[in-house]
This record gives sequence, structure tokens and C-alpha cells, in this order.
Amino acid sequence: MKELKVVSNCSCGCEEESVKKEETIKKQDESCCGSDCNCGDEQQLSKDEVVIDFLYLDLSQCERCQGADNNLEKAIKDVKNVLKAAGKEVVLNKINITNEELAEKYRFVSSPTIRVNGIDILDEVTEDNCESCGDLCGDEVDCRTWSYKGSKYTEPPKELIVESVLERVYGDKKNEISEKAYVMPENLKKFFDGLKK
Repeated sequence: MKELKVVSNCSCGCEEESVKKEETIKKQDESCCGSDCNCGDEQQLSKDEVVIDFLYLDLSQCERCQGADNNLEKAIKDVKNVLKAAGKEVVLNKINITNEELAEKYRFVSSPTIRVNGIDILDEVTEDNCESCGDLCGDEVDCRTWSYKGSKYTEPPKELIVESVLERVYGDKKNEISEKAYVMPENLKKFFDGLKK
């Protein structure tokens, strides 16, 4: 059995949690504190790696982030054998966006976000009111919604994630990463401001 290490992006709280898995899923360390956790190291993408970034605001209370995390884990379990058969290794980064600096560093637009090799799994970002995050920051904020097969979801369905991963890796949908200047959405500013109070 191999180990999957999920390391939350520290805001100087480098928590590391190990979970046993049957197949290899490699985790790159992500953090921001300058300690032994290799903060800020540029990670080079190997042609044999499929890098999946899960960016989120909160896993302790936000039901959308929790649901996305759960469905992402299930999707990776379903898709990893297909990728492994093609000589690909999954690298999973779970990044907790806790402040405006991290939002800017990761060009974060909405929570939760899932990217495959740097590209969002959906081309369009839609949002609606998220009570969980509103409770966290003491204000009304919107979080991500997901459109899939004509329906709207507050967490990405496992099937959407599987299809998107395979499409980003094998399909024609290998969009280029946007080079536009990052502008933090007002919604995120409101969330971070609420946390400071």
C-alpha cells in the first residue's frame, strides 16, 4: 500500500495528514510559511503527471467544499486506473485559500475550484448564495455552482469530475492557462474581510 499525503496550504499551520491508499497517488507539498514544507517551490509538471488542484475556502463548515472534496476523492479513485494504465500518475494538491494573498497567488475566482493541469474543469464559473460561508464570515457570500447535463449542482458531481479529468488529459479540451491580469472578485474580498472581524 502506498501513502497519499494531503497537505493543506498552510497559513503557517502546516498540517499534514496521511491516509493509506491501495494505489499510488502522489502529493506535492504546498505551503506558504518558509519551513521544511517547501513553500513556494515551483513544481515542474512531468508529462507522466496529471496534476489536480483542489482550491477551497473551508472544509470545516462549508458543505459545498466538503461535498466537492468527497466527490473529488471518489472521482480520483474511479479514474486513477485508467490513467495508470496509460503511464500517468495523479498528483493531488489540496489548497486552502485563507486570505487575499493566497487568492492572488493561485488566481482564485470562486470556491471550490478544481483544476486539471492548471485548467478549471469547467469553462464557466457560476455562483449562488452559500449559507455555510455566510455563517463563517458573517455576511452573505456566493460560492460556486456546477452545471452538468442540464442541471445545476452546489457541489461538482463525481461524473463531471471524471469526465473533465479525462477530457483535459486525453481530449481536445486542453485550453491554455489564461494570462489575463488577476482581479480578485468582490465576493472573495467580502468573505476575507468578514473573517478579519
